[in-house]
Amino acid sequence: MDQQKKSLIFTLIAVLLWSTAATAFKLTLAGMNNVQLLFYSSLISTIALFIIINIKHPNDLKLCFQSKFIKNNLLLGFINPFLYYLVLFKAYSLIPAQEAMPLNYTWPIVIGIFSAIFLKQKLTTKTIVGMFIAFFGVFVIATRGDLFSFKLHNILGVSLALVSSIIWASFWIMNLIDKRLDSIKLFSAFFFGTIIILIYVILFDSFHLQNSYYLFGATYIGLFEMGITFFFWMTGLQLSKNKAKTSTIAYLSPFISMVFISIVLGEKLFPSSIVGLLFIVGGILFQHILIEKGKIKFNFE
Repeated sequence: MDQQKKSLIFTLIAVLLWSTAATAFKLTLAGMNNVQLLFYSSLISTIALFIIINIKHPNDLKLCFQSKFIKNNLLLGFINPFLYYLVLFKAYSLIPAQEAMPLNYTWPIVIGIFSAIFLKQKLTTKTIVGMFIAFFGVFVIATRGDLFSFKLHNILGVSLALVSSIIWASFWIMNLIDKRLDSIKLFSAFFFGTIIILIYVILFDSFHLQNSYYLFGATYIGLFEMGITFFFWMTGLQLSKNKAKTSTIAYLSPFISMVFISIVLGEKLFPSSIVGLLFIVGGILFQHILIEKGKIKFNFE
C-alpha cells in the first residue's frame, strides 16, 4: 500500500470516529452529568495518551514535567480538557445534538478572529465575508429557522455551545505559543487538566453513578474523541503528499455526524440544523477559496 493510500485511511478513520462524538456525548449524558463525564473521559484519555507517548516519544515525556513548563501545562489543562469539555458537555445536556454540534463547529471562525487580534494576522475581505456567512448559519440554528421572530430556543444551551468554540480557539492560540511537540502538549494538558477536574469533582460534585454501564460511553469518548483519534489524524497528515488537500476531509465530519445523530439518537433533524450547518461550513471554506486561472482551489496553509 502506498503512502498516500495510508494517509487517506488514517484521516478517514479519524473523521469517522470524530463524527460519532456528538452521538456518544448525548447517549452517555443520559446516565451521568457533564462533570462526571468530564472526569471519567479525561482520565481514560490521559492514560491512553501516556501509553502512546511512552511508545512514540519516551525521551520527550520529561518535557511534560519540567518546572519551566508547569505553568503552561496548568493553563493548557485548565482550558482543555477542563473548561472546554465542561462547557461543551453542559451544552449537549441542554439542547439537541444536531444543534450543539454545528454551533461548536464555529471554532475555525473564532480562530480567524483571534489570529487577527493576538497574532496580528490581517483580516481580509474574504475572511470577513466568510465569518458573516457562518454566523448567519448560527442564527438559523439558534432560531430554528424562524429568523424574523428573533426568538432563541434555549438561550443557555446555544450560548454554551458557542462559548465552547471560543474556549477551543483560545486553546489553539496557546498551543502556537508552546513550541513542544503537539502530542507532548496534548498529554501535558490532559494530565494536569485531569488533576484540576479531580479537585473540582471532590469539591463540587460526586463520583457516584446510578448505573456503571455508562462508563463504557465515557471510555469511548476518552479514547476516540479526546485521545487516540488525534494520532490517527496527525499520522494521516504526516503521510500525505498534500496536507492542505487532506485537511479538507475534516469537513465531512459534521455531515456524517448528522447521520449518526438521526439514526442512532433518533433525533428528527430540523431543516434549520441542516441549512445552518451548510452555512457554517460554507463560511469556513469560503475563507480558503483561491481562484487561479479560472479554477477554484482551497488553500489551508
